[in-house]
Amino acid sequence: MKNLIKSIQEMKIFLLLWVTQSFSSLGSAMTSYALVIWSYSQKGSALMTALLMVSSYAPYVIFSVFAGALSDRWNKKATMLICDSVAALTTVIMLALLHGGRLAIWHLYVINAVNGLMNTVQQPASEVAITRVLPPKYYQKVGGLKYVSSSLNSVMTPILATAVLGLGGMGSVVVFDLVTFAMAFVTLAFVIRIPENQGKRGREEPLLIAARKGLAYLKREQGIFRLILFLSSINLVASLYSAALPAMILSREGGSEQVLGLVNTVIGLTTLAGSILASFMRAPKSRTRVICNCLLFSMSTENFLLALGRTPFWWCLGGFLGWIAIPLMSTNLEAILRLHVPEEIQGRVYSARNSLQFFTIPVGYFLGGFLVDQVFEPIMAFQAPGSVLVRLFGSGKGSGAAYFFFVIAFVGIGVCLYFRRDPRIWKY
Repeated sequence: MKNLIKSIQEMKIFLLLWVTQSFSSLGSAMTSYALVIWSYSQKGSALMTALLMVSSYAPYVIFSVFAGALSDRWNKKATMLICDSVAALTTVIMLALLHGGRLAIWHLYVINAVNGLMNTVQQPASEVAITRVLPPKYYQKVGGLKYVSSSLNSVMTPILATAVLGLGGMGSVVVFDLVTFAMAFVTLAFVIRIPENQGKRGREEPLLIAARKGLAYLKREQGIFRLILFLSSINLVASLYSAALPAMILSREGGSEQVLGLVNTVIGLTTLAGSILASFMRAPKSRTRVICNCLLFSMSTENFLLALGRTPFWWCLGGFLGWIAIPLMSTNLEAILRLHVPEEIQGRVYSARNSLQFFTIPVGYFLGGFLVDQVFEPIMAFQAPGSVLVRLFGSGKGSGAAYFFFVIAFVGIGVCLYFRRDPRIWKY
């Protein structure tokens, strides 16, 4: 108990920052979740809904390579406050448009793009801020706490968003988001002090040169570079999946907003359980083997169950099997980066990694929405009753998304088998 009290006292600044920022993230996630449901109810289009995520991720992918270098130059606390304020301002604008009955899908694309840009700049500043307010002996625990908060948000977002939507509508969700922002903003502005590095070395280095250092390191370390390409390919498949999931569950017989919330809650609980299990496991002899096996298991289970299942039970089971091993995969990938990338350039390498690993996400969201709307749903609409595809995937709206899940299951398995044969990734 004494050690616990001592740890809390030493981590109190971080804990205060972590709790308030996590609460604010919950509000933002609820708004994003509610907007997916709202946009699909307005247009009934998987592509229009997927473009919400495309507009959010595109700035992150484009500008991440510079974010690490910028975070070395700017005041961390001021950067976080300004980025949060701009994001909150866009939320206020959205609320005003909603109450005036003038909110349109294109407004959301612009708002998401601005928020994505703010997140791109804020994230590296936030990571450095945590390093500066926390004693080094707690760095490993922080990784676990951040994963736990992310998992809890994944659990609570669909539950709270669905409940608030049902009770007070879209406006109530946005108001909740603004309240959580205000709490985090006041705490950061007036309670938390973040020390600033007074050195000038990072400020004198030209931005392009600083950004190139991360890319140059990855060019030299082909093993890490190929692992990043592996995860980039998996992110493409995962974003195809994410674009199709709301379209299927909101459209199929037996699906609804509540069922979509249930499936996402199961995924959140599964991720939380997986992160707890990963924190107790010993370091493996081969981290690459763990990464490959976890991803192959995920790709070989969830998409097939979503494609062939007709009830919420099978969709939830798919979510469980697809996500239970992902925290273990992610933990080992992060360990490889932290153990092998020199500390003095980790921020720049991570920024370069973000651009390379996540650029496929907006591409996947766009392709997923387009293929469901323009290819797979029309294919299923022209099927005769009793055909093989109808027997496998059903009929009516949503059956095309189920067929799409069946196809991307084989794509995901193929990606895993291809990268397993690359000898450059097996030295970790």
